[in-house]
Amino acid sequence: MTFKQQSVAIIGAGPAGLMAAEIVSLAGIKVNVYDAMPSAGRKFLIAGKGGMNITHAEPFERLLSRYADKRAVLEPMLTDFPPQTLRNWVKDLGLDTFVGSSGRVFPTDMKAAPLLRTWLHRLKLHGVQFHMRHNWQGWTDSGELRFISLDEEKFVAADATVLALGGGSWPQLGSNGHWLPLLAERAIEIAPLKPANCGFEVSWSDYFRAKCAGSPLKSIRLSFAADGEVLSRVGELMLTEYGVEGGLIYAFSAPLREQIASHGSVSVSVDLCPDRDLANIQARLAKPRGKDSLANHLRKCLGLDAAKVALLREILSAEAMNDINILAEALKALTMTLSAARPLTEAISTAGGVSFNSLDCHLMLHRLPGVFCAGEMLDWEAPTGGYLLTACMATGRAAGLGAVNWLQSLRET
Repeated sequence: MTFKQQSVAIIGAGPAGLMAAEIVSLAGIKVNVYDAMPSAGRKFLIAGKGGMNITHAEPFERLLSRYADKRAVLEPMLTDFPPQTLRNWVKDLGLDTFVGSSGRVFPTDMKAAPLLRTWLHRLKLHGVQFHMRHNWQGWTDSGELRFISLDEEKFVAADATVLALGGGSWPQLGSNGHWLPLLAERAIEIAPLKPANCGFEVSWSDYFRAKCAGSPLKSIRLSFAADGEVLSRVGELMLTEYGVEGGLIYAFSAPLREQIASHGSVSVSVDLCPDRDLANIQARLAKPRGKDSLANHLRKCLGLDAAKVALLREILSAEAMNDINILAEALKALTMTLSAARPLTEAISTAGGVSFNSLDCHLMLHRLPGVFCAGEMLDWEAPTGGYLLTACMATGRAAGLGAVNWLQSLRET
């Protein structure tokens, strides 16, 4: 008996979709990848512009903790495709990787383009066909996939479908969340999309905004209370016109966002001298200032740069700045109030999405047999540092395997 070759449609040509395409094509199944953008991996390329952070080399148990309340559901997929396996996969593409001082893993050339170019070439050698400028519009009554391409409506029949449509951040690169109503009308449970790895708003004065926007605050400790626990970390953030952004803020974006949602704002404590205790700071401030300005005195005795001094002046009164004890305490715990997360369209990534309650363990939708979901459109989030790409690849692989196994089961019935 002969069988018609089965086919899988993968909608979304980001890392999750491409990994699913690789898994399915290696099983000898015909794969067609559709994407609304003119070329594949647009967000992947932009995200890697400043250095392609592939994954993280920290102990696996610690890496799993980065996924917070979604750890349990992601753990089997991350166990099947852990960071070292991801590095080996990159090596198989002919590219070496290295571990940076922070534990982040990068290609040796730090670039995303060579990796994507080589990956796409290999997929095409496996028979994967790409259909760009295809904007998915859902399904027809008969179950065909509907697309709009160059103002023309197209219909596609597939034996299985993998949706890897991204979240709602960076809509100019294709992650615009347009799939939300298409799945909602099929009664798929979806958690509201929220900004993740985003900046937060602070009410700066016009003077401070003009003087300090774009200045980094290096080697500081950020602390705040959330659900009865004090969260604290040393790092760096960037002062912006609207408030603050950067790695230290991104690491706490989820609890900061939720605190603001619950209380309207959140106060954080900034330690501008995390390597000095209060007594040391007081002693240094008490040294004779001579003819030095306060800014120069702070620079000489404590190593404070202009941005840190300006932040002190922005938050403290002139009287407080000239009181050694108040100033010393502020240097160790300067209170800054964050009033709102920046809009979803500005965020690096997205929280919320297709609920795991809507999916089986192979990432197939209970209500739509043969339809699988992967990547950032699923309801999980993680900080920057390679965790986002790692989980996107792992869920893409899981969805691809799920599609292969489901099609195999159809052939056996």
